[in-house]
Amino acid sequence: MHHGSNSAAGTPAAGVPGLQVSDPWTRPGPDVAAALNSDPASGLSPGEADRRLAAFGANQLAGKPPVPTWRKILGLLTDRLILVLIAAAVISAVVSRELETPIVILAVVILNTCLNFVQERRAENSLEALRRTDVGTTRVRRGGSLTTIPRTDLVPGDIVLLEAGDSVPADGRLLEAVRLQAAEAALTGESQPVNKDAASLQPADSPVADRHGMLYMGTDISRGRAMMVVTGTGMDTQMGRIAHLLGSTRDEKTTLQRSIDQLAALLTWIALGVVALVFVLGLFRGEDLNSLLLTSVSLAVATIPEGLTAVVAFTLAMGASRLAARGAIIKQLSAVETLGGTSHICTDKTGTLTLNEMTVRRLVSASGLRCRVTGTGYGLDGKILSPDGGEVPAMTEAYLAMVLCNDASVTDGVLSGDPTEGALVVLAEKAGIDPVGARAEHPRLAEVPFDSEYKFMATFNSDRRHADRNWCNVKGAPGVVLDLCTHFAGPEGVEPLTPEHRERVLTEVELIADAGLRTLAVAGRPFEELPPAEPERLRREVAGLVLYAVVGIMDPPRREAKDAIEEARAAGIRVHMITGDHLVTASAIAKDLGIPGEAVAGSALDGLDGPQLQELAPQVGVLARVSPEHKLRVVEALQADGSVVAMTGDGVNDAPALKRADIGIAMGITGTDVSKGAARMILTDDNFATIVAAVREGRGIYANIIKFVRFQLTTAWGFVLIFLAAATFGFAGGAPFTAIQILWVNIIMDGPPALALGVDSTDPKVMRQAPRRPREPLLTGQRLAALAVSGLVMAAGTCWVLLASPSFFPDAAAASANFATTMAFTTFVFYQVFNLLNVRSETSSVFSLQTFTNRTIWFSLGAVVLLQVLVVQLGFFEDLFDTVPLDADQWLLCLGVAATIVVVSELSKGVGALRRRAATRAKAGNP
Repeated sequence: MHHGSNSAAGTPAAGVPGLQVSDPWTRPGPDVAAALNSDPASGLSPGEADRRLAAFGANQLAGKPPVPTWRKILGLLTDRLILVLIAAAVISAVVSRELETPIVILAVVILNTCLNFVQERRAENSLEALRRTDVGTTRVRRGGSLTTIPRTDLVPGDIVLLEAGDSVPADGRLLEAVRLQAAEAALTGESQPVNKDAASLQPADSPVADRHGMLYMGTDISRGRAMMVVTGTGMDTQMGRIAHLLGSTRDEKTTLQRSIDQLAALLTWIALGVVALVFVLGLFRGEDLNSLLLTSVSLAVATIPEGLTAVVAFTLAMGASRLAARGAIIKQLSAVETLGGTSHICTDKTGTLTLNEMTVRRLVSASGLRCRVTGTGYGLDGKILSPDGGEVPAMTEAYLAMVLCNDASVTDGVLSGDPTEGALVVLAEKAGIDPVGARAEHPRLAEVPFDSEYKFMATFNSDRRHADRNWCNVKGAPGVVLDLCTHFAGPEGVEPLTPEHRERVLTEVELIADAGLRTLAVAGRPFEELPPAEPERLRREVAGLVLYAVVGIMDPPRREAKDAIEEARAAGIRVHMITGDHLVTASAIAKDLGIPGEAVAGSALDGLDGPQLQELAPQVGVLARVSPEHKLRVVEALQADGSVVAMTGDGVNDAPALKRADIGIAMGITGTDVSKGAARMILTDDNFATIVAAVREGRGIYANIIKFVRFQLTTAWGFVLIFLAAATFGFAGGAPFTAIQILWVNIIMDGPPALALGVDSTDPKVMRQAPRRPREPLLTGQRLAALAVSGLVMAAGTCWVLLASPSFFPDAAAASANFATTMAFTTFVFYQVFNLLNVRSETSSVFSLQTFTNRTIWFSLGAVVLLQVLVVQLGFFEDLFDTVPLDADQWLLCLGVAATIVVVSELSKGVGALRRRAATRAKAGNP
């Protein structure tokens, strides 16, 4: 692709005939479209778009070049802990007359490097798959039809349609702009949104910030609606030009990974200190220097946690991949670890707790006739029924207004557009109106787009049957629309809207809202003159309206949302519904879903100071009619005590709260690009149940990391105690195991059995526990105590076998000097097998069904046992590992002693269960 200065300023790449447009901001939009051989009414043909995509390439910024494999391997080999191992191999080669030990140490290095490389590659592939999943889409005109395509498929000449909340997918020249503003801070540094005008022309040397007729990739539409012709894609954009100037950036480690790094460094120094102590004690006892060096080096290899950081990165990446499969795309690995500590979920209602398949269930005419509407969703199987089930008077003006003041379409039950507007289209079709025909007979002349500032939408339509008559059609919040009305449509014609009638309408609105329905009013009026072109004058024309009807729209709750809310409650997570809907409507939905707590209107927060809001916020179940400031204040109030807060959102106004929350969750279907950019997690199905499933998965991922840490450190602690005891009391010549035996256990500790913990399934009990404290250390006091006890049991049992086995089997001990060390070595290996099963749960028994849920662990443990049998029984391995064959009774003794760690763990878990039950009874007031 061409990367010259012109292309970076918005000109397509050179070398494609007929597609060179210099400085498009200097030329009118239609001229730019013509120069790009593009018709604004129909766009490019699919074939032409494919040809241009082949010529220009994908519409994406060039990423960092991939790191060569040799450089990745070199980076792994130069890790501080690996360098310690390599130094150990060199020392052992110098002091030892045999090469077995240095070869095994180098084998450990190679195995660890290979495992780390494979884990890194899998993690990269998983994250790349997530990035591909998170490719945004945009609306374009192709071949005369409006369609949605991946942004990466955009080409110069494409006609793109944008609205508030969209991120601009490429550089383009405006063709149409309705009350358009763009936030260009990412490109120009301008903090305030910039007004855009399709008719604007600027000199060629104008800076980017002054090009009001252009839109640029990476900026956001903050208000209004636009249509543009793409003038530059990918690296041929202003963002691409900046990307050329940026150097590569380092990926930041997550908080958990940094904690693990610090723990690994601390443990390394502790291990080296212990090794030094063993070495010094050995010198005092007069042991052979070479043998002592060899043992010390092997002990260092076994106790240094060189695999810890790699397994954490692997577990996080695999967890992110599993979350993506469940419909939750994690944009940052740090979000995976934070998920497990979530204690509050602030969720929107529409589309998250509900289906987002809006259906009109009530219709009240302006004169007060209450009608019931059957059917659900976007099908046409329902009817409009009067209170007695009979015929409904014609309300043609109301149905026409619903269709004309509307940008949605429903084809064969499939919605394209806003769900609320889709519900109105379906209602009109149930009344016999053809939306396509009605829109053809009443072309739109102008519009006032919906804006949360004034809460209505208005369109101005002509009437092809009456050339001298035009119509203004309005829909919006009933209170707002009523303020714009002076008359209503009565049975005998248009009548004045009196204060008394207005109150009756508002009463109907409240009755509908009490039933948990959303209300909208529909109004309009004829006018003869063409609407003014100026936006402010156009908005002033929306007055003197005739009220046609009020509708009640239901968005049914998701069936799975109620179960998910109950699961969150059991997990100690408070759910807060934060919505823009009426308080009564929101409360009805919350009651149906089982969300406990107070129901509060956003306006009630305005008079509260920080401490007052911090006291109220945790008690609120429903917060209705909120502003962006309210959402942000609630998130900050919930975070004040250190709680981890998840916040969902889909609109531009949700972005500040999403950014401030510990876990910002954007809606993948209905979410705007701005909300997705501010979030750390994106739901591909907009389903609240997916959030709870993601929290469950996050807890499971964190638990797996804890399992690995406990397993590895218990083994290392057991090694330390055994060698300290031997060096202090002088048994086994100060070295209970040979260097090769130590390294063999190290391979087991960091090998497949330990890695299998990273893909362990989530314990069903994990969602019946309170969230962990935000600053809870990896090794709590309880975990440290369990680790210390397990290591002590390992050391005591292994040392007992080492000292006592000759008494049990005197003939075997007399036959070989290696008998006792073989028994102790085998016992210690079996300890690792049983301990791996122990650490899989801090509360559940080893004898529960949960123990059998991870087949990978059982295959790995089976392989370890088989290899240990071969190491002990086969003559080739006997010479390498200094072992002797054992008979059945001797194997059973090793197995029985190693099983003591299960007994101790089960007793500890049983005591813990009794304490938890006692605490629960005390909390409930039952001694």
